Amino acid sequence: MSDQFDWWEQEFADLTVARREHGDRHTAVVTLDLPQRRNAMSEEMTASWGRLVELLRHDTRLACVVVTGAGSAFCSGGDLSWLVSEPDAAVADLRARMLAFYRTWLSMTTLEVPVVAAVNGHAVGAGLALALACDVRYVAETAKLSVPFTSLGLHPGMATTWALPRLVGEGAAADLLLTGRVVGGAEALSLGMASAAAPADEVLPLALAAADRIAGAAPVATRLTLMALRDGGHPSRDAALQWEALAQATTMATDDVHEGIAVAGERRAPRFTGR
Repeated sequence: MSDQFDWWEQEFADLTVARREHGDRHTAVVTLDLPQRRNAMSEEMTASWGRLVELLRHDTRLACVVVTGAGSAFCSGGDLSWLVSEPDAAVADLRARMLAFYRTWLSMTTLEVPVVAAVNGHAVGAGLALALACDVRYVAETAKLSVPFTSLGLHPGMATTWALPRLVGEGAAADLLLTGRVVGGAEALSLGMASAAAPADEVLPLALAAADRIAGAAPVATRLTLMALRDGGHPSRDAALQWEALAQATTMATDDVHEGIAVAGERRAPRFTGR
């Protein structure tokens, strides 16, 4: 792909983007950058997110995406001020608006590379939903995570009623969604919401280290594994076996599998090409 998709050289309102190099591949490091509002999902940030994801979709050298927040928060969720600014809005209009918002923020789940969340601080409502939609999460020990929708008079949104039970189980999800109680980093780890909990200043380095490992793996194998895991995985064991027989055979036909086997005994870093 040509350099017409140099997203790292573009400006995005309320977002900061950077490129982390891994040889001929790279990671996109995306920072929600509205710290004075705890990185709330402003209209400008939402539009920037949608535009960035479309650019990333065409980047054939992209290996991973890391998402974090500026300042002390990850994301305080959606901007709720417009909910009370349109008291006479029709349900159909509100539904259309919410669907557009949800689909924009969840569009990163359609990228064919892993998305890693570095939850450096508080993640609330739609902000936590964004983290839950990522493939891997590292959480600050001091972070406060909650989905307090019902306490605001709202039904949960942005696929929270699907993502949270998938990660923590139905009972724990019911507890969190119905009570809106706050979960700290250690409890998030114990519930299965995160891969690790660490001091706030170590969360992004953990996520970047994971991105480095992902970028160092074979691209075709990574992409197929990601497809197997997303959207709740396979519906049955046999469906998993059928998929794995095809996907593993596909990777066995690549040059990368020969490289991977060769370096296993040579004690050197692999040079995968994606072919």
